[in-house]
Amino acid sequence: MGGELLLRPDASFEWKLSYGAVDQYATGKWRLKDGKLELLASRPKGSPLFRLFAEDELRIRKPAEPGSWIAIVGVPQVGPAAGMEVLFESAGGKRWRAVTDRNGDAIVQVDAAERWTRAGLRRDGDQGDWQWFAIPAVRAEARLAAFAIDDISQIAPLPFEQMILLPQQGKLKTEDGGMVYAR
Repeated sequence: MGGELLLRPDASFEWKLSYGAVDQYATGKWRLKDGKLELLASRPKGSPLFRLFAEDELRIRKPAEPGSWIAIVGVPQVGPAAGMEVLFESAGGKRWRAVTDRNGDAIVQVDAAERWTRAGLRRDGDQGDWQWFAIPAVRAEARLAAFAIDDISQIAPLPFEQMILLPQQGKLKTEDGGMVYAR
């Protein structure tokens, strides 16, 4: 097991822990409060970078229902990404919006006469620019496309929201004494 804590002068921090096959990572802000060091972890800001899944990465188990368009968002060989906003656009310029569920699926109901040509993606709640993708013909025909996020930290749960460290003899210890940080 190994861990690392980097405290920066601007009150930001980076925290890492490796234990066997498990790696955890957090960033955020730190502050001194009542003689204790408080770490406040935060989720990544903005939207992750997306890309289309390659055809050989797709593991589609169920085709799209007639009248539905499905955008799947996730990390290849890891899992789905919930909370990603998808803007579906037809050849005629009509748009439909959906947010991925816990399975990474964003689904809209669309008239069968419409043809899916583009999709814009961003994290739900992000007011920044959309990342636009042309939908390949084979995916438009199937009414199902998949988008990858290659940075797992964008969807990984926070290892903690708050951690309190107690200064003791030139070291920092977690409140339960389970972890000790020393130079």
